[in-house]
Amino acid sequence: MELFNNLKKIVLVVEYNGKRYCGFQWQKGQPTVQAELEKAIHKLTGERRRVVSACRTDTGVHALGQVVTFWTGSKLPCRKVVSGLNHYLPADISVRGAATVSKDFNVMKDAVRREYRYLILNSSTRSPLLDDFSYHVSTKLDLGLMSRAARMLKGEHDFASFVTAWDREKSTVRHIYETIFKKEGNLIAFHVVANSFLTHQIRNIVGTLVRVGTGKTGVDEFKRILERKKLSLAGPTAPAHGLCLMKVTYGDNSEFKYENLCA
Repeated sequence: MELFNNLKKIVLVVEYNGKRYCGFQWQKGQPTVQAELEKAIHKLTGERRRVVSACRTDTGVHALGQVVTFWTGSKLPCRKVVSGLNHYLPADISVRGAATVSKDFNVMKDAVRREYRYLILNSSTRSPLLDDFSYHVSTKLDLGLMSRAARMLKGEHDFASFVTAWDREKSTVRHIYETIFKKEGNLIAFHVVANSFLTHQIRNIVGTLVRVGTGKTGVDEFKRILERKKLSLAGPTAPAHGLCLMKVTYGDNSEFKYENLCA
């Protein structure tokens, strides 16, 4: 009863550079985004609270729109929560907004879509300014072939072939809603939206698509990889630093609305 009567649930939208973190989720003795958020909450409120996230980003993966919740007995308004946490957080993590939600809001289960972007620098030379955020591929890529292959991923499929090891979830079936390539100069952005993703699924997809783009794997072979549903068949796994969690979407009936965030 104390939990519901004396505490409130706060939702945060968080941006971070994942370069120096061993993923989002807390790990003993390892630097993680969750650990930094929990330390900042303790410094701000004096409370030791557990943070729950919508997505478990892996080591080196970035986020523009990670969504998390935590309980607090603090009376601070949301604007003060944002400014206070940003005061205590390291420079590579920032809270972009906060709102109060009811006890029934589940940041993970209530999410209906997750959108990620993977950046590829397709250039004969590397870019020191983009090295931390893109996968450098020096061989010219055929974006037409890659787009054809990526379209095969849309819909509900068993993505077992794109899992490196058995995932946290029992089922390897996921529904991909969108696969979009955008090119600007030498930068190729691959946007993919699904209900949720398996461990390393996107990076294994990108690694295989790059093989398609360089001609090492045909579009028909890509289709066979998807249909065979055999563990670790896809790949190689693209580097983590090219991947960024862009947005988590909640249903129209969800109480959480981005327009209600205080910044």
